[in-house]
Amino acid sequence: MVERMLATFIKQHNLPEDFKLTVEKYYQPFAEQLFSRFSATNDVYFVGINGCQGSGKSTFTDFIASYLTTQYQLNVVVMSLDDFYFSSATRNKLAQDIHPLLATRGVPGTHDIVELRHILAQLKQQSSGFSIQKFNKATDEPFPESKWTSVEKPADIVLLEGWCWGVKPQTAEQLILPINELECQYDKTGVWRNYVNQQLKNAYQPLYKEMDFWLALQAPSLDCVYKWRLEQEQKLKVRNMGIENSKIMTPTEVLNFTQYFQRLSIQGCKTFAQSSDAIFYLGYDRKITDMSIKASR
Repeated sequence: MVERMLATFIKQHNLPEDFKLTVEKYYQPFAEQLFSRFSATNDVYFVGINGCQGSGKSTFTDFIASYLTTQYQLNVVVMSLDDFYFSSATRNKLAQDIHPLLATRGVPGTHDIVELRHILAQLKQQSSGFSIQKFNKATDEPFPESKWTSVEKPADIVLLEGWCWGVKPQTAEQLILPINELECQYDKTGVWRNYVNQQLKNAYQPLYKEMDFWLALQAPSLDCVYKWRLEQEQKLKVRNMGIENSKIMTPTEVLNFTQYFQRLSIQGCKTFAQSSDAIFYLGYDRKITDMSIKASR
């Protein structure tokens, strides 16, 4: 049953055959650990997953969900922080009221955290008959409600992934100096980065306690981020050929886009692994080179 599921998964996600080795050595043992931890509780089990742009969070969460559904008939709900991005209209209002850089999706403050909190509460209560919004990066707008994820039965395990999910806010001292060209040119006074950090502290961090388990996908260095993110955008382009009002980025735009993420990506790399329950160490080719899982708490 698992072999058939894996073959279908590889085909659907257009993955190389050696993905089977990654599953055997890392994904499957992790899924079994997750099932063991879930089985020891009498409640919904929430898993927070952090990793920089393009690190493979979506492929990983999709596989774990498929495996646990096939092997143990669990109802696994997969969520991405990306799906809670505000519409361009809302972000443009933030850009007018607070800082122009908030027109671009990505950083804390550009997600609908009120809605995320509401969804997490419903899942924790094992509610059903509701939908979870989805965001279309090809148009830079939320999908219509008809394409949202429908939760038809109570969740057993919830996988919530995001590039800044679980990252702790920075100190006032860390925010003083700009760290890249984007900040030097467009955030000289620090209004944008201080707002983003305050949002992370006041709106995002309080929700971290809802997670029962944290996993870090640890990149070898931030040099990988542009390369991996560009690969993501190229795949998005292939999937959305001919789409109207496309917002798919050029390589230059991708490079600029990654600068929005740089500050908190560095913060995550420096701090997240220390507080996570498990770490997948990634090589420059995005393949896992090692795995570390702490004993059950």
